Amino acid sequence: MKVAIFGRYYNDTTPASVEILFNYLRKQGVEAYIQTRFHQLISIENHGIKDFDTYQTFNDLDKSFDFLVSIGGDGTILRSTIFVKDLGIPIIGINTGRLGFLATIQVDAIEQAIQNILDGHYKISERSLLSVKTEPENLDIVAMDFALNEITVSRKNTTAMITVDTYLDGEFLNSYWSDGLIVSTPTGSTGYSLSCGGPVITPGANNFVLTPIAPHNLSARPLIIPDHTEVQLTVDGREDMHLISLDSRVVTLANGTIIKIKKADFTIKMIDLLDETFFSTLRKKLLWGEDKRN
Repeated sequence: MKVAIFGRYYNDTTPASVEILFNYLRKQGVEAYIQTRFHQLISIENHGIKDFDTYQTFNDLDKSFDFLVSIGGDGTILRSTIFVKDLGIPIIGINTGRLGFLATIQVDAIEQAIQNILDGHYKISERSLLSVKTEPENLDIVAMDFALNEITVSRKNTTAMITVDTYLDGEFLNSYWSDGLIVSTPTGSTGYSLSCGGPVITPGANNFVLTPIAPHNLSARPLIIPDHTEVQLTVDGREDMHLISLDSRVVTLANGTIIKIKKADFTIKMIDLLDETFFSTLRKKLLWGEDKRN
């Protein structure tokens, strides 16, 4: 079996996670490959990883990998999709971050989780993606034109609001006078969109949600749309430029740029362990039911 390992940071909780994971994979005879930059971070830290130098590094992946382990928080999983792309390699996350909606494995459960995966005791959750194109074409977006959580347009270098003209399948919807607009997948509905008042959407729902950021049109509310809808946006404002973010990747665009967003033609596969469900994660992470009156 061949496993890819990806991380971005080496914080206080990372060493134990890395040591347990690497040593257990070696014990089980699993061939492990570490992303190059994460390998460099680990190399300068003290660790108890046996035969560390025998692990190889990768910059690119191919379909020979059975799954990818992300060590970090949800942001690390989002960044790992840059390597996975449309290869269909399933992703599992070890949580060394904070909230962890996507990265759900805790440090004390790493060995059992990996063994469950090796034994086939898991299921695959296919997560829809957003793809984006711009007119005129922006080369930074062309290089990585998809997002797992959300695509957001927002103001840049100003405290003034922007106007986001929004069309759905060519029909005018609204001009959002706001700090920005989020187009979110079901996976991203528990992220930025949720903090701006958007609804929680279950991962298997065939929907996207439009969530305005601090709208001055007080009647503007989050809107759930079918995921086969093409969303077109153009931005105007006092500044000549605005921002577009694809998950954690940010690009500057000129006002008037036509932004076309639709469902990507491939999905990201997430490994769900049988004792972890979306609803149990909601209860734990959002403290549903944690009311002193109950």
